[in-house]
Amino acid sequence: MRSRTAMPAHPTTLTVRVSGTLGEFVAANVGEQGDYESVSEYLRDLIRRDKERMQQQAFERLQAELTQAFAAPDASYRPLSAADVIARNRP
Repeated sequence: MRSRTAMPAHPTTLTVRVSGTLGEFVAANVGEQGDYESVSEYLRDLIRRDKERMQQQAFERLQAELTQAFAAPDASYRPLSAADVIARNRP
């Protein structure tokens, strides 16, 4: 699992060097012929989409776990008090 750190309060400046077919692909998507006005706009959109994809995957994992839990037979459930849950989660 990757560690997650808080985002800085100020904008982060990135320098990215892209060449060859990747550079050509970026160039085709930026400017008068592309969907984006600048490389920065393109990269921000790619990052947003990747973030949304990761959030969607996390939601789908949670949804699958809940679906499995709700499909379990009633006999597999056992009552737990708040103290039981707290004790179970202590290191």
